[in-house]
Amino acid sequence: MRPATRFVTDASLDQLARRLRFLGHDVVTHRGARLEELFDAAAIDGRTVLTSSDRHPKRYAAIAALRVPRGDLAGALRTITEQHAPTSAPWSRCPTCNVALHARSTFEARGEVPGRVTRMNVRLTWCPSCGQWFWPGSHVARLTAWFEATLDRPIPRPESGEPA
Repeated sequence: MRPATRFVTDASLDQLARRLRFLGHDVVTHRGARLEELFDAAAIDGRTVLTSSDRHPKRYAAIAALRVPRGDLAGALRTITEQHAPTSAPWSRCPTCNVALHARSTFEARGEVPGRVTRMNVRLTWCPSCGQWFWPGSHVARLTAWFEATLDRPIPRPESGEPA
């Protein structure tokens, strides 16, 4: 069984971090952080460092780090998801903030999302940190298809929680 792993990274791996969050992985991004600062944050929060750097400072030898080669988003995603389980369900974390999303009613979303969305009668979620709303629209369908092709397995869709 793969362990659920919480990660920390810098902005250089932001696209990978966002994709991992969509899949339910807990990935904190420290923008502008030096490698040593990432290892300090990992030590404090019990996280694994995701980095594209070959360096692993000796004083942080006890801190787990996973080197991610740049330029192969799909390969990096496959490797990480094969070795590390997510901490939560797919589509349950804000891709920007990494905060757990909250289910909200269409009444609460009125005026904040397009009217067509509130009339679709779909599951709406909201990020309490950045205030962004999420719903299973065409972007989710495209991402789900990409994830399924990349990972060669079904990914639960947010509207039903069932595999495609």
